[in-house]
Amino acid sequence: MLGAILDRLRHTGRSRNWKSHQALGRRGEDLAHRYLRKQGFTIVARNYRLAAGDGEADLIAWEGETLVLVEVKSRKSDEHGPPERAIDDEKRQHLKRIAREYSRKTETPWERVRFDLVTVVFSTPPRIELLRGALTP
Repeated sequence: MLGAILDRLRHTGRSRNWKSHQALGRRGEDLAHRYLRKQGFTIVARNYRLAAGDGEADLIAWEGETLVLVEVKSRKSDEHGPPERAIDDEKRQHLKRIAREYSRKTETPWERVRFDLVTVVFSTPPRIELLRGALTP
């Protein structure tokens, strides 16, 4: 309950200073972060970028011994199709590069790396869905 109130307050502040799609995307990331924690994930990074700056992982987490890179896609509604349709090959390649770097840094074998997708549709209440292994780069 308190988390939802804080989310709304953060979103209101962001909406004043950011473009609406940026504020909505960040709110979706906030909801996805909380949702994954409730599912037992340990979040270790948000908006992780490579040093070269050519890609970003919305969330990086551990689920048990598995390193999980999570892409979050948020939409006001799904009337124009599901949020996951917005993921293209370029995004998949960025995630793969980030995963390679992060797995090397943490000495995680590639076989223990997974790419998940969390979709957030801002209905009332917001609809959040976790798709494990949905993003094969």
